Amino acid sequence: MIILIFFLSHWFLSLFFQTFFLHRYASHKMFKLSPFWEKTFYLMTYVFQGSSFLNPRAYAILHRMHHTYSDTEKDPHSPHFVKDVWGLMIKTKNIYMDYQKHKIEPEPAFRDRYPIWNFIDQIGDSWASRIAFGLFYIAFYVAFATHWWMFLLLPIHFLMGPLHGAIVNWCGHKYGYSNFDNQDHSKNMLPLDFLMLGELFQNNHHKKPNDANFAKKWFEVDPTFPVIKLMHHLRIIRLRKI
Repeated sequence: MIILIFFLSHWFLSLFFQTFFLHRYASHKMFKLSPFWEKTFYLMTYVFQGSSFLNPRAYAILHRMHHTYSDTEKDPHSPHFVKDVWGLMIKTKNIYMDYQKHKIEPEPAFRDRYPIWNFIDQIGDSWASRIAFGLFYIAFYVAFATHWWMFLLLPIHFLMGPLHGAIVNWCGHKYGYSNFDNQDHSKNMLPLDFLMLGELFQNNHHKKPNDANFAKKWFEVDPTFPVIKLMHHLRIIRLRKI
């Protein structure tokens, strides 16, 4: 039971900060954050993504490219130009690393207005940090795992961030239903997206990319949006007017 709680906590906390901070804030600026709260959520993203921490700047650049070139050959993570999910992850990683290491610079349309904290980026992108988090996950399992098969979950902990992205980009552009004709292959997979906290409403999101609520029909529920609304009412964030 302890291992299950730990796994689910890591899954959903890592996922929440990916959709809330990296996607809805860093990539789309759906809401405003004060410098204090931006650094708070930046740090929490690092802590909960752990060994698979994703650099907000590089993430934002790739995601903006994804919207501009959705499901074309210039899309950094369309599932329609690779053979399988592993190929999608490798392709995305290579492009991500080029921007994360500043080997290439993005087109002007994809620059600026993303959060940068060099101190956390240097730590989070270092092998020392990734290995330390990995050793922590292993130590936790050694201490609390009650069956051998539980250790098979460890690779998911190690690759949590990229795995979430692969699920969203593969499933969200191949399977499900469409509410809108976006001139791409974006789909909505689950009316209640409990698995990916709203990220699998890809068709809705591509129709209105700056709307913080990814659900558009009466039967759809984006689990992250009520949290965002609460933060807005508490003045932690300030939602943009659409």
